[in-house]
Amino acid sequence: MITGASSGLGRGVALDIAARGGHLGLLARREDLLNEIVDEAKKRNVKAVAATADVRDVKAVREAADRFRAELGPIDILIANAGIGTSDHGARLTPEHAADVIGINLLGAVNSVAAVLPEMVERDRGRLVAISSLAAYRGLAKSAAYCSSKAALSAYFESLRIDLRRTGVGVTIIHPGFIKTPLTAGRETKMPYLMELDDGVKKIVWAIEREKRTYAFPWQLATIVRATMLMPAGLYDWIAERNSFRE
Repeated sequence: MITGASSGLGRGVALDIAARGGHLGLLARREDLLNEIVDEAKKRNVKAVAATADVRDVKAVREAADRFRAELGPIDILIANAGIGTSDHGARLTPEHAADVIGINLLGAVNSVAAVLPEMVERDRGRLVAISSLAAYRGLAKSAAYCSSKAALSAYFESLRIDLRRTGVGVTIIHPGFIKTPLTAGRETKMPYLMELDDGVKKIVWAIEREKRTYAFPWQLATIVRATMLMPAGLYDWIAERNSFRE
């Protein structure tokens, strides 16, 4: 089951899994784009079911998961990928916009987990995958809502990983850097270590296959980001203010 499957990383991961013979439960808001993936899956002789829903809608997400189970069988893997990211200076960020970002990026994942985890625990088998971001590690300029949503997403899945240690359900948290998707399109600022979509997809699927607990990439940018966590706050603020990647 993949949320946010209609474009970007979600679409790429769906097509890669289909190429490997995996059946797909696809959830997003744009039915026409989901149907394109269903058609591509058929060409690879795998089953794919599309369900349109907003991940903020608890009932709709649960109904989609029930449909996937009815038509495809038990859900082995949830990839919580649905997410949005926009540029907003903190002084202009409205509560309404922050609620949208956090509602989709964090609560949408919570709703998706709730729709699959009880059945996974009952079967003592499954994997929960969060598509977080390197932006989860520290706050970035003009990204208050996005960074906070991803930081909370990573912490939520880490807590799940601990709670589920003595079950057959595993948890993987993915922290990608900059990848060429609709979320990064149109920015004038140069994004360091910007990756092609196919390369990012391969790394994500690789991490899932190997049941990594956490995986951050590209390693160069991940190393830099982790190093900033050791910086004094004043030094980090000075550097971060001069390096906005949201323009």
